[in-house]
Amino acid sequence: MARNAAPAARSARPRSATAAGADAAAGSTQRIVESITSAIIERRLMPGTKLVEQQIADIFGVSRTLVRQALNQLKSDRLVTLEPARGAFVAKPSVQEAHQVFEVRTMLEAAMVRQLCAVITDAQIAELREHLAAEAAAVAHPDVSGRTRLLADFHVVLARMLGNQVLADLLADLLTRSSLIALMYQSSHSAGHSQAEHVAIVDALEKRDARAAVRLLEAHLGNVERNLQLKPRVADLATVLQPT
Repeated sequence: MARNAAPAARSARPRSATAAGADAAAGSTQRIVESITSAIIERRLMPGTKLVEQQIADIFGVSRTLVRQALNQLKSDRLVTLEPARGAFVAKPSVQEAHQVFEVRTMLEAAMVRQLCAVITDAQIAELREHLAAEAAAVAHPDVSGRTRLLADFHVVLARMLGNQVLADLLADLLTRSSLIALMYQSSHSAGHSQAEHVAIVDALEKRDARAAVRLLEAHLGNVERNLQLKPRVADLATVLQPT
């Protein structure tokens, strides 16, 4: 009996210090990835900004190895470029890539809105109205990062309402790349205009008018893309990534 109980006793032992350390390292890497991604989405970190490994390590209190892991993950997400002998930089999407991203978004989101019109519930309409109210409040106040995130999240919220997590994740990735594009080719299409266009889309969804919803969605994305213009800026790395 004692021999049979031994494996159970061993399995009940605390996890090793090595495993705990690995978890902590993974958590630190993810924290860096999320911080840089958020800084891009919220327009605090500009395309072309040099991401100095030692500076980021000092900001987060981690080793350069963990920073390098985070930068490699961001490279896989097409948010960072790694250049031999020069280091890491926030990606600078080309004009061609910008058009391609908006083309894919238009195809995906038009199909998404058409499908959503057929299944959206009154409770989901109410949820969208709450989101629109938060957008309007952020637009009315000098909350650039807040309104940028909310305006982007509107599109992900629509995807999640279909219950398709793959679509929601894909759209979230495209929106992050769209944020980079908007930063590099700064749009004169104001946040206020985008928010008003979101209201019109929800009005069409509430009426279950798929044709109008798709038309408004395509016009919205078309307006944003047509107003892109080249105005790159570079921000101070420590200022945008310093933990609060």
